[in-house]
Amino acid sequence: MDKSQDREKIKKISRSALIAALYVLLTILPPFYSFSYGPIQVRVAECLTVLPFLFPETIWGLGLGCFLANLIGGLGFYDFFLGTLFTIIAGYLTSRVPYSFLAPLPPVLVNGFGVSMYLSFWFKVPYFYSVFYVMVGEAVATYGIGYPLLTFLTTKLKYHRKEY
Repeated sequence: MDKSQDREKIKKISRSALIAALYVLLTILPPFYSFSYGPIQVRVAECLTVLPFLFPETIWGLGLGCFLANLIGGLGFYDFFLGTLFTIIAGYLTSRVPYSFLAPLPPVLVNGFGVSMYLSFWFKVPYFYSVFYVMVGEAVATYGIGYPLLTFLTTKLKYHRKEY
């Protein structure tokens, strides 16, 4: 490998690690913690799940960040295993959508239907109520914060999607 390939690899690993750290912080720090867990939640860190649209390598950072955040404050095995799995799936699907305005949709749908499976059981609420509330929380995070972030990165900072 030449130096430019090494630099690119280090850049991707660093970007993914930064996303993991930001995900954890935006989930467990005091202003966010109170509404990051539970049957009705707005996990602000989910705004980062739009980033695989531009940076596919961040899928693994999102997965690691979700795993650590759920390990620290989540609901046990189901949350840190399944929550992480759903985040990785949503990140992968986000990296494959054709248009930026669709980037928030995979996290909304995957987490809405997936995470609700165990949240509804854990908190003893009807499944479709859980789906509704998780989807609303995801939409607030991904469309309300994540999409403007994605728009900023593409228009102001001139990041462009790299096909892989």
